[in-house]
Amino acid sequence: MKKDADSTESTRPLNGKPSKTLEILKYIGPGLFVTVGFIDPGNWATNMSAGADYGYKLLWVVTLSTAMLILLQHNAAHLGIATGLCIAEGAGKYFSRLTAKLFIGTAMLASVATALAEVLGAAIGLQMLFKIPIAVGAVITMIFSALMLISNSYKRLEMWIMGFVSIIGISFIFELTLIDIKWDEAIKGCFIPQFPTGSIAIIMGVLGAVVMPHNLFLHSEVIQSRQWNLKGEEVINKQLKYEFLDTITAMLIGWAINSAMMLVAASVFNTNGISVTELQQAQATLKPLVGNAAAVVFALALLASGLASSTTAAMAGGSILGGLYQKPLEITDTHTRIGVGITLCGALIIIFLLKDPFKGLIWSQIALSVQLPWTVFGLVYLTSSKKVMGKYVNSTRNKISLFIVAAIVTALNVILIIDTIK
Repeated sequence: MKKDADSTESTRPLNGKPSKTLEILKYIGPGLFVTVGFIDPGNWATNMSAGADYGYKLLWVVTLSTAMLILLQHNAAHLGIATGLCIAEGAGKYFSRLTAKLFIGTAMLASVATALAEVLGAAIGLQMLFKIPIAVGAVITMIFSALMLISNSYKRLEMWIMGFVSIIGISFIFELTLIDIKWDEAIKGCFIPQFPTGSIAIIMGVLGAVVMPHNLFLHSEVIQSRQWNLKGEEVINKQLKYEFLDTITAMLIGWAINSAMMLVAASVFNTNGISVTELQQAQATLKPLVGNAAAVVFALALLASGLASSTTAAMAGGSILGGLYQKPLEITDTHTRIGVGITLCGALIIIFLLKDPFKGLIWSQIALSVQLPWTVFGLVYLTSSKKVMGKYVNSTRNKISLFIVAAIVTALNVILIIDTIK
């Protein structure tokens, strides 16, 4: 991708003194690329199911998973800021050749699995709104994502992503105004863990849908594209501080939207004793219970989610393959194009072969769960290595925290795989 010019002139008012507020804005943006990844159609399915079956009782899972995600995404950004390398470039440079190829190979498969869910979600949104067949909607989504990347500008893509996230957020604010929420139960559910009978599988699903391999690769890529590591220690330290603010802000937006999904499902479906097994059913059920406007807004938000997340999944695929050859994400580069092509075309071929789209979503999540430990432990290894990070290596406390989170995320995903296969 084109590295947009980053001049401090844009942060100075007419009196020549830098504006702190405007300077902070210069560092904000990369976190939003991650946000669309964990408010994607896969999250919609798990959140709707959790809210419909267990009401407000599993909102705490969204809170816990977001907290773990903040630590891991910050660590991915930490790598990009301090070294100027994304995870894929770090693997290609510091892992053995065989290990790097295996690592990147599994990550590419994960990016295809991610794109499968994202493209399928957008196609379902198009079907809801315009009665377009799933296969045709998938082709439209793939073309849209490719055209977005041809824009060849991080800043322009950040603006588009902000727009999509805004549409999704406003849509759920609108949905919340139409329903009666038991806020005392909702607040309790957000922070007090509860394990209703039979809920383990959906708990694993919600957690597994939040921490995704391609998001870790993408965050480090978008951050390293700004090449802060070349601008001196003072700039690196400042970026580390502002990046954490960016990450927390973006993750909290994602937390709010995911929580809103579950609130809608709890207040509409659980209250009426309706179990949700697919997104089309959820949208169709909203119409008689809440009104036609709610159903249309639901579909519009799903479409925005699928279009945005399919674009970022394709970006991740280009970054992952290019990184193996020490190439940055640049749409004019052959490696990036091949990575993007494998991601989108691979997802499209699988969608054409699917007989049951809902099962396709399930198996895509299993594929992500299988690969996730590779990405998480690979990231923590890189950022805990003094050879890689120099003076910015993880502290002992950070290493312990990250390995605990990595172990928990891995264990939960293994449980999810076992439960799903059963």
